[in-house]
Amino acid sequence: MVAGGATAVLAACTCTEPPGGMPQPTQAGSDPGRGFPWFKDPAPFIEHDSKSLESRLENMQGLITPNRLFFVRNNSASLSLGASEWRLAVEGNAVAGAMELTYDDIRSLPSRTLTCYLECAGNHRAMFDLVKGQKASGTQWMTGGVSNGEWAGAALRDVLTLAGIHASAVSVLLVGLDAKSPEGGFRYVLPVEKAMHPETLLAYTLNGETLPKDHGFPLRVLVPGWVGSANIKWLGRIVVSSERMWTRNNTTSYVLVGDRYPPQGESRGEPVTVQVIKSALALPWPGELAAGRHRIGGYAHSPTGLISRVEWSADSGRTWTDAEVSGRQPDRSWARFEFVWEAEPGERTIMTRATDVEGNTQPDWVPFNERGYLFNQPVPHPIRVT
Repeated sequence: MVAGGATAVLAACTCTEPPGGMPQPTQAGSDPGRGFPWFKDPAPFIEHDSKSLESRLENMQGLITPNRLFFVRNNSASLSLGASEWRLAVEGNAVAGAMELTYDDIRSLPSRTLTCYLECAGNHRAMFDLVKGQKASGTQWMTGGVSNGEWAGAALRDVLTLAGIHASAVSVLLVGLDAKSPEGGFRYVLPVEKAMHPETLLAYTLNGETLPKDHGFPLRVLVPGWVGSANIKWLGRIVVSSERMWTRNNTTSYVLVGDRYPPQGESRGEPVTVQVIKSALALPWPGELAAGRHRIGGYAHSPTGLISRVEWSADSGRTWTDAEVSGRQPDRSWARFEFVWEAEPGERTIMTRATDVEGNTQPDWVPFNERGYLFNQPVPHPIRVT
């Protein structure tokens, strides 16, 4: 652990290079014999572009998503970093002094394990077009930009405490080492209250294994209940400021822009932070089934509480029937649900609607936003019954 004088926060906001002394990361796309921007096999996924691997919910059989099936959303190719050379810089005008932490330093801090789903803010984006007839910009995710895993790591607040965080702290800027991403490293600003929450982790394992390269090895941020962009991968820098900080990701990119979203501060609209309650069937899109009795499953999740109820409808929402919700929902996990459907021949749709223990329910309608974030209307899933 190396300590030094405090660094000006504004300088950190404009920096486009990794912290000093860091090795230049290797892009996965140059990995011999691969030619992919990821390290994992893309075959089980829906490939949208060179940055996105969407999970197929129908391939998931249990509560935990296996690492090989866990979705990927990058802003550049995955990185290959060595743990021994990696450093985490902590600085800013709201800490006692700048410092660097090694991988061993992080691993020596008290460890916490948390089961938590992770979801891209644009998951279900394609539904703005398919359901509402208004196409939003960005990767046209269907329902698989989400996965559920068991994470282990140190609490971010323990690192901030080591750095001597001041009572004046307002913002915590998290910066990744993916220098080919926008701003020379993908970044997100957390309010200090969320950064100091005991569940906000610096994760180094996923499902009992060393954090995979595609998911941020050696260290990533885990912010339960917040959109995926807050969960910075390949973390290399933390800047703590006594003033509210602004980056691309809370001014123009991860922002709700539309008639119902007035500008906030330096942002074009409403910055995207907390996720929304959702549910989806574990079936291909469109689905295809033989006529007869079927037991159909799916997944539901909420950022604010456990799922207490899932309903399903096969008549466009005119009538709803309760599904069976799995009783096991550890920590911030998603929930599994199942129901029995007597499928009759023809073109059918099934909709699902989730409610959590806080009383939050998927709405019948959501307003359009230009970048297609946080769609959570009940989705009419098409199924051909033969």
